[in-house]
Amino acid sequence: MVRIMKVKVIDEECERDLETSVNDFLAKDIDVIDIKYQVAIGVSGEEQLYCFSAMIIYH
Repeated sequence: MVRIMKVKVIDEECERDLETSVNDFLAKDIDVIDIKYQVAIGVSGEEQLYCFSAMIIYH
């Protein structure tokens, strides 16, 4: 049987939202291969913008 790898990318503005989204996705019946996590910070005027993301590689 050939199992095809898939990728799910989740992007949120705060860590807690990302944690909730990732946990909700992981509650599905999937076989996780790897999870990559990244934080990006940008500046717009005087405001700092954060982007928390996770890429889940799974079967």
